[in-house]
Amino acid sequence: MESAWVPVEVVGVRAAGDETIVLLLDGVDGLVVPIVVGRGEATAIAAAQAGIAPPRPMTHDLLRDVLVALGGRLDRVEIAHLEHGVFHATLVLAGGVRVDSRASDAIALALRCGAPVMCAAEVVGAAGIEVQVAASESDVEEFREFLDHVSADDFDRPPSTGPSPST
Repeated sequence: MESAWVPVEVVGVRAAGDETIVLLLDGVDGLVVPIVVGRGEATAIAAAQAGIAPPRPMTHDLLRDVLVALGGRLDRVEIAHLEHGVFHATLVLAGGVRVDSRASDAIALALRCGAPVMCAAEVVGAAGIEVQVAASESDVEEFREFLDHVSADDFDRPPSTGPSPST
C-alpha cells in the first residue's frame, strides 16, 4: 500500500539541553513534527535556512555539487517512517532513483537543493504535535515565540528500546 504524502516546511532548529530538534510543520493540519538531530546536522540545516555558504563545501554542499555535476537532481525528500523513535528518510532523485538516508541529512540536502520535504501521513499522525497555525501577524509572533522557547522535553516521544537514536 502506497503512503499518502504531506508537504512539510522546515520551520526551525532548536537546541534543547543536550539535544537539538528540527521542527517540520504540516501547515494544513497545524501539526509540528519534532525530530531529534545531531549538532552537526542541526548546524547544517540552520546554515542552509539562513543562506550561509561556507568558504569550502561541507558534506551536504558536496553531495549537492556531485549531484549537479553528474546531471542529477533531488526531486524530493520523503520522511517515510518512524521506527523505535528513529525517523527514516529517502532521497528521491530525478528518474525515480531512491536512496536511503537519515532524516537530518535528507532535510539538510533538500534545503540546499530547493527540494520539497514530504512526510508520510502516518508519520505526521504518529509524531505530530498540534499547534495553532499562524493566521494573523500577532499569531505569527506568538508562533515564533513558541519556536524560540520550545525544547525536546515539551514533546512526548515514543519510548526508546536502545541507545539514543541518531537521525
